Amino acid sequence: MAENQETTKQSYKPIWGGSITIGLVNVPIKIYTMIRDQAFSFRLLHDDDGQPLKYERICTGDNKVVDWKDTVKGYEIQKNEFIVFKKEELDAIRPESDRKIKLDKFVSLLSIDPVYFNKSYLLVPDGSEEAYSLLMSAIRQMGKAGLGKITLRTKEYPVVVYEYKGVLIMTTLRYANEIVIPESVGEELTKIKKPSQKEMELAVKIINELSGEFDITRYRDGYREKMEELIESKIKGEAVVVREPEKEEIKELMVALQETIKKLKK
Repeated sequence: MAENQETTKQSYKPIWGGSITIGLVNVPIKIYTMIRDQAFSFRLLHDDDGQPLKYERICTGDNKVVDWKDTVKGYEIQKNEFIVFKKEELDAIRPESDRKIKLDKFVSLLSIDPVYFNKSYLLVPDGSEEAYSLLMSAIRQMGKAGLGKITLRTKEYPVVVYEYKGVLIMTTLRYANEIVIPESVGEELTKIKKPSQKEMELAVKIINELSGEFDITRYRDGYREKMEELIESKIKGEAVVVREPEKEEIKELMVALQETIKKLKK
């Protein structure tokens, strides 16, 4: 189907400009978003006439619409009590990482727990091709990744910079205190029991049968494909038949393991 231009259009404008620094070495760069979100975007409509709804900035004090030029930023210190900030006050506290990524340590990329990975960006040389190429080549040859920090919008992120397919990539990281400790989730984790030897043998056999090389292109967005089919049907005015998903039978663990082995052998 012809995809909605608003949902598929990708901006190639840089989102950040500055430099990577290592000691006295300075590498001017521009940062581009590397991730293109393919999720469907729905508009909220008025059920009576099918027209889209719009949102306005309504002042809770006098119930009037407020123009953007009459807005300021505030932080709620307690219910309905705010501290108001001027733009120059917020600009004054922007850290060094607002304009440069200072790499102060190099590590193996594989040593970073994937749970800390957040979002990846493409780093492009900004009139610094020679220095950029040197940094990328050295990182690639040594199999290292640089650690530093960057400020994007209203947050300073730890980042890791590494070589990927002949370019430099930056991935923002989550802070340690942003990761939920598994044991704090609930009592269910304390009730985990050690599996029997037979269960382990079958589980290992299943994993071995399904083992292979990583290939992300094997995976497709099934929900998106079904949404495209549904949109196409509604455009054509076809009747849409709503089918309830079949309920899956919950099998006893050992039975499920044995039946999975049999299925994989077919």
